[in-house]
Amino acid sequence: MGFYRVFLVLCLSAVSMLSVAQPVSQADDYSAEAERAKALLGKAVAAYQAEGDKALAKFSRQGDYIDGELYIYVVDTSGVMLASGGPSATLIGKQVTNVLDEDLKAAFEAALKEPEDGTVRSADYRWWNWQHGKVERKQVFYQRVGDRIISVGYYMPRSSSEAAEELLEKVANEVKADPKTTFYRINKHDKALSQDDLYAFVVDLNTQKFIAHGFIRRLVGTDFQALRSADGQPIGKQMLRAMAQGDTGEVSYIWRNPITGQTEYKKTLLKKVDGYAVAVGSYEKSMKLD
Repeated sequence: MGFYRVFLVLCLSAVSMLSVAQPVSQADDYSAEAERAKALLGKAVAAYQAEGDKALAKFSRQGDYIDGELYIYVVDTSGVMLASGGPSATLIGKQVTNVLDEDLKAAFEAALKEPEDGTVRSADYRWWNWQHGKVERKQVFYQRVGDRIISVGYYMPRSSSEAAEELLEKVANEVKADPKTTFYRINKHDKALSQDDLYAFVVDLNTQKFIAHGFIRRLVGTDFQALRSADGQPIGKQMLRAMAQGDTGEVSYIWRNPITGQTEYKKTLLKKVDGYAVAVGSYEKSMKLD
């Protein structure tokens, strides 16, 4: 599959998610981005209602309908991209529904049938972030006006601490049920045991060595006590002390975010499971260092 087709499928997979979208809601961590996105969408909707299709050219230019990384894109109810102020401008004028498999096509077509009722809807999806060169989670807000669906979205590369807790519980349960298979899956970066910037790692508390790592495979088999943070803190020893004091623990430190590529503050949660320390951490959006 060529790059263009990969990008196209990513774009349309995103739009297909709109068919199951719920009324607008947003985690507090991204409330500022949500407000900016909704404000830009409202501005674009008002412009389209006043000018009709004449506004489409404005949406595709670098100007009033660009706010930092936010931009407007528009598709019509027949599945054609009509305008975009971002990388998807390469799709303008193209009929895109015919490249989807049957499931995605059905979801996409359902999204195009959303009623024109003045409601701003939202959905999460995965989209290629050109800045980071990776597929990342994105939140989109959209509203139908006539036979146009006007949209704007922003990336959410950092997962919440609640999501980290949920993944930790899931991985811990998997380790409890079948440790050998779970370690193999973590080391193979099984998507069922990772989520965006969240990944698990496991330490054998008897040998004090990494037995699995969902991000840096080369750490497996190395001495966990020797692990240090980006600023040189002995975080391996800190986590082992936490596990010596109880069945759960928490350690904060500086580490590279695999999604953004930036050095950021990270809070890692630990849980003891049958002689293993299972860990999952989340990054702090408001405390990035570079």
